[in-house]
Amino acid sequence: MVEPRPAKQIVKFVDEYCLLYKNLFSDVRNFEAFNYLHIGCISDLKRKSLPEIARIVRLNNYQGLHHFLTTQSWKVEQLRKLKLELILKVLKGRQIILIIDKIGDRKKGNTTDYVKHQYIRNLGKVENGEHPTLANISFLPKSDPIL
Repeated sequence: MVEPRPAKQIVKFVDEYCLLYKNLFSDVRNFEAFNYLHIGCISDLKRKSLPEIARIVRLNNYQGLHHFLTTQSWKVEQLRKLKLELILKVLKGRQIILIIDKIGDRKKGNTTDYVKHQYIRNLGKVENGEHPTLANISFLPKSDPIL
């Protein structure tokens, strides 16, 4: 039996975080893609598309990242379960407030990835735009609803 090669070390704190999920991936390439996507998400990229993420992590192309997302040899349910277990462990029973923001942004031109003609809520009409979903949590002991 051939011993699998160790995963490439990229950014220490991302590597340490992703290491918590390593057992979910039987293939080292999938684990590396998981790391690369995390680096892309926290980077200051203007467009967080697969080609841009591949560029900043110095991959020759984005096909490996695309393959990781589309032909999963790993189980997303297991990933979600483990992520929830880790979050609950960190919270230690503290209450949180989850804030979801999915308003949308109008985009001009055709150079932004993933833009399409759709309803943009904050404009109240159909325009070219994108709908990123942002999730934040608050650990405040008491909070009043925002009206």
